[in-house]
Amino acid sequence: MNSTLIMIIIGILAFWAVLYALFGRKYDEENEEGLAVDLFIAMWRTKKLLGFIDNLAHRWKRFWRVYGDIGIALGFLGMAYVFYALLKTAMNTIQTGGEQAGVQLVIPGITIPLSYGLIALVVVMVVHELSHGVVARAENLPLKSVGLVLLAVIPGAFVEPDEEALEKAPLRTRLRVYGAGSLANIVTALIAVLIINFAITPVLQPAGILVSGVLEDGPAYGVLQQGDVIIAMDGQQIKDMEQFINFMNTTKPGQVLTITVLRDGNEINLQLKLGAHPDNPERGYIGIYPAPHYVSKVGHEDIIFPLFFTFYWIYVLNLGIGLMNLFPLVPLDGGRMLDDVVKTYLPENVAKPVRYFTIGVGLFLLALNLWPALRGIMG
Repeated sequence: MNSTLIMIIIGILAFWAVLYALFGRKYDEENEEGLAVDLFIAMWRTKKLLGFIDNLAHRWKRFWRVYGDIGIALGFLGMAYVFYALLKTAMNTIQTGGEQAGVQLVIPGITIPLSYGLIALVVVMVVHELSHGVVARAENLPLKSVGLVLLAVIPGAFVEPDEEALEKAPLRTRLRVYGAGSLANIVTALIAVLIINFAITPVLQPAGILVSGVLEDGPAYGVLQQGDVIIAMDGQQIKDMEQFINFMNTTKPGQVLTITVLRDGNEINLQLKLGAHPDNPERGYIGIYPAPHYVSKVGHEDIIFPLFFTFYWIYVLNLGIGLMNLFPLVPLDGGRMLDDVVKTYLPENVAKPVRYFTIGVGLFLLALNLWPALRGIMG
């Protein structure tokens, strides 16, 4: 475990110790409002937003019920897809000895960017829970409260339905409520993609190849640095990935290149002797992780690029978390959907073994898919 990770863990533990000392268990249980802090969980509940959800639900009640039906269809299709994808990745994990992760942990500042990740996670939780709440009210189900939650380092939001009323509701109503959350995430991901493709990408233009990483045993080690931008090779301008690949396809092992890079705003020329490509010994090899580098056609890069990365992570996390939430494992929405269907249509002596089997298989697949990611974080 590296020192940076140790310091992060110590900081998190200190934060929760102080928070628990100040606010631990100080909660108005009678009115179900206020801040409640427990072990690595902080929840703030309020009833002030329930009126907003009511208005939104009852103004377009028919729309929200159709929306809920679409959520049911998406829920079961997504459930099948996620199960298949995790099963396939789990088999690959076994065959490769744990090299491929099917599920990545979402930890701001560690596995995803801190600022963009936090913004995207808030969007994920807010649209997900708001969708649950609006559909529940459209189905005339009562809500107890809404609020914010902090789970260790992951922020979120929640809508707290009356669980007793939800359990007594018809199956279709329950499925609408469960499926609405992931549907909202998928819709949000699509909106983010549209904004990226039609509002942000048109003002960007390729301007070289970003060195996003350098292999320690590669020819570029000690010559190129992470963050360098390659703009020319042997005097030939390199603007995009296609030009970079085409140029490298003409090179040979042992060839010495003059590589022009931008480093800290300065243009410098570097000499680099190519090695042999691992997949094709007759082709030259640099040993870097290349990525496209862009600049803004209209300037204002301090605005354009933060917007791009914000919407990019909103897209990635809404799509990934929205689909993962449909995995058939309680307490995920997909698990609750499947569990309710099984209990409704199968006799109890059959439903119970099916539910236990599903939970067992789900936990096994999840563990296999998480293991490579956990091993990578722990070093």
